[in-house]
Amino acid sequence: MSKFSREIEVRGHLIDSLILTKIFDGVMDLGGEFEVKKIQIGKKKKDESYAKIRVKGNNQKHLDTILQLVYREGATAKIQKEVTLKPAPKKFVMPDNFYSTTNNNTQIFLKGKWIEVDNMMMDKCIVVKGNKAKCVPILDLKKGDKIIVGEEGLRITPPKRPREGMNVFQFMGGSSSSERPTQHIAKKVAEDIYKTRKSGGKIVFVGGPAIIHTGAADSVSTLIKLGYINAILAGNALAVHDIENATLGTSLGMNIHDGTLAVRGYRNHMQTINSVFKAGSISKMVQSKKLTKGIMYECVKKNIPFVLAGSIRDDGPLPDVITDITVAQKKYKEVLKNANMVIMASTMLHSIATGNMLPADVKIIIVDINQPTVTKLMDRGTWQALGIVSDVGAFLPMVTQEIKKLRK
Repeated sequence: MSKFSREIEVRGHLIDSLILTKIFDGVMDLGGEFEVKKIQIGKKKKDESYAKIRVKGNNQKHLDTILQLVYREGATAKIQKEVTLKPAPKKFVMPDNFYSTTNNNTQIFLKGKWIEVDNMMMDKCIVVKGNKAKCVPILDLKKGDKIIVGEEGLRITPPKRPREGMNVFQFMGGSSSSERPTQHIAKKVAEDIYKTRKSGGKIVFVGGPAIIHTGAADSVSTLIKLGYINAILAGNALAVHDIENATLGTSLGMNIHDGTLAVRGYRNHMQTINSVFKAGSISKMVQSKKLTKGIMYECVKKNIPFVLAGSIRDDGPLPDVITDITVAQKKYKEVLKNANMVIMASTMLHSIATGNMLPADVKIIIVDINQPTVTKLMDRGTWQALGIVSDVGAFLPMVTQEIKKLRK
């Protein structure tokens, strides 16, 4: 037996979720070796599989690197060690060798038993208090917080592949492409949205101003009105151009119905911002009947929470926009709590930011005409996202029409 080797175990849907393949590829890519000591393959769809594998490295440092990789793919040590805890040396500072989280379901081995980690997100640390563990961002750390260091004593469970029959996530295989039958995808997405809400699930919509520019505002407004969107996350621009469209018929000064530039249209978005300030807020503008349609109108009328996060490039911004980015981030997290599905449309920055806050078992649909926007979200770590490269102005109305058909 090699001195620099370790037996690991892995359970779950190892074959169809490609867990074994990822472990084998990862070990070989790092120049290590593996030996399958035992394997049991589930015979039925719901049966889990099991494998016991010995991984080998050239030295202890090499082995530790390999183990870090396989643990993050869902493996655990055959002989389990408890997690190691170290105190935060001061406020906002993690100890050296802190464990950086993934967005996958995670448990820690503490005092002889496995404990679930709450508030799971990627790129955070894990704080242990008593018999509870929680995923915590840097800005919430206090001096003395007990933080997990190293990779030992952690168990990561990748999401199971859906087994209830063909849905849109199986159909697409989690990839992104512009060469897919768009109408068929829209139908599949509509079915998944419909089923999610019918079962009581929570759907959050993350949107950018291109929704307004391309004429999809009516579709999003309809989805809110019909109860298929439970919260909106966006920036200043979506709200400004939505209200501009609702009150002046333009978006960035362009007439939505025919694509022509309105006379003095260049000032329309500033006139819109001024109108909201005159009213006092978006909700007050609705109450005074100065705003009678659109996405923000439906949010106010249906009492749907919305969070508008500001940026350095904003005009205004609107009085409802949160300009402190740490406060906006916390508000985003509050809205995303217990979300079952998140739909992202034409906003790279807000989509990536939102993806970073979500556990891997939340279904994500991202629609953008720019393929790099879609692939960048997945490359950044939100690998479970369904990427659809399409014009939101065409795609969202198709989804809305399909949902209307399902309601009949």
